[in-house]
Amino acid sequence: MDAAARFAIYVRRIVFILSLQKLAPTMIRYLLGLSLPLYIADQITKWLIVLNFPLPTEGFRSITVIEGFFEIVRVHNKGIAFGKFNSGEYANPIFACVAGIALVLILYFWKKMDAFPTRVGKLAASLIVAGILGNVTDRLVHGYVVDFLQFDLKFMMWPSFNVADACICVAAGLMFVSAFQPVPTKAKAADEAKIPASPPEDTD
Repeated sequence: MDAAARFAIYVRRIVFILSLQKLAPTMIRYLLGLSLPLYIADQITKWLIVLNFPLPTEGFRSITVIEGFFEIVRVHNKGIAFGKFNSGEYANPIFACVAGIALVLILYFWKKMDAFPTRVGKLAASLIVAGILGNVTDRLVHGYVVDFLQFDLKFMMWPSFNVADACICVAAGLMFVSAFQPVPTKAKAADEAKIPASPPEDTD
């Protein structure tokens, strides 16, 4: 890579970092404090599966975590969560585009219109962002989503899923809860914006 190419990369990185400063501080705290760690966890677990499990077309391997209930497997999914619409020829690019648009809209409404005024709503939005980013990364890098968590509920085998899917499902439940919560007043807005795990500032 020549000097001009490296310089262009550095410029793009600086522009990206500066663009983050324009986002609402509360939004940044949630994205960095919750979305980013979950996204990293999702990608690390998926790469562990990719590196240690054979392709589904080359053989099957499973690791039993809880006998008769929970196993680690490797499943490729080009559809949506839990393998729905997995057989479509253009499923992967279509759902990648849909997810990308959804991500942009969530961030836009969060920043511009304060679409998630309650703490629960912000937690839900953060989980959705992590889930979308995790699965979109898979679609762009692998051409499919890597699922690996499999549960046998006895009355049915629950479709395999991953950390990103779990984030999206939990977020859906939190969104439902937040819909019934009162919108906080301006006096409470600062308190609602705080992430519960944030440590208090040292006043010494």
